[in-house]
Amino acid sequence: MGRRRTDLALEERIGYRFRDPGLLERALTHASSVAGEGVATESYQRLEFLGDRVLGLAIASMLYAAFPQAEEGELARRLNQLVKRETCAQVASELQIGEALRVGGGEAQTGGRKKTAILADVCESLIAAIYLDGGYETAADFVDRFWRKRMTEFTGHLRDAKTSLQEWAQGRGLEPPSYKITSRGGPDHAPEFTVTVYIDGTETATGTGGSKRIAEQNAAEAALVREGVWTGNKNGD
Repeated sequence: MGRRRTDLALEERIGYRFRDPGLLERALTHASSVAGEGVATESYQRLEFLGDRVLGLAIASMLYAAFPQAEEGELARRLNQLVKRETCAQVASELQIGEALRVGGGEAQTGGRKKTAILADVCESLIAAIYLDGGYETAADFVDRFWRKRMTEFTGHLRDAKTSLQEWAQGRGLEPPSYKITSRGGPDHAPEFTVTVYIDGTETATGTGGSKRIAEQNAAEAALVREGVWTGNKNGD
């Protein structure tokens, strides 16, 4: 059986030709397109797990080299911006990965090829597939090509949002902010949390994220923007 034209076109866009086309096929296979047992091994779920770690190491190495004077806290905040779901989905959209995705009929009808969560997951699975097929240096080169500009052009806030919000509240004699999970959705391997932040007992803002910690940070950032303390995220995330 010949290879799909969409797979070949994707390889052109990412600048890498797979030795084992089966790895690319699995990286692009959503669970909705495989039925019965073995979904985790036939879909991109396991690759996504690995790709998340490869991406984190590659980005951390880039940041360590690019910002020799930065302290650990700044490096961590920069890394969080670069590996978060929204950034991965942006890269996937840029590469038009959705066109090559294998999704079930129901998922396709509900816009699965354009969903942020799915695009982010498959971006990570693609990184894992490149890593397994070509080694770490090849995967790191891929990350460098599609993340370096985002790293160097980042103009968002580098201070910790929760800390900044707490300092702002204390400076006004207000009670420290409190956070409450108001909803949790998504599958177990890719959850999405919504958190509401309260200041002096008043609901102030909400934020979402793939973990409780990220959702709290996003809620705190939204509160800072709402109160005019921060001007908003300039890089569009």
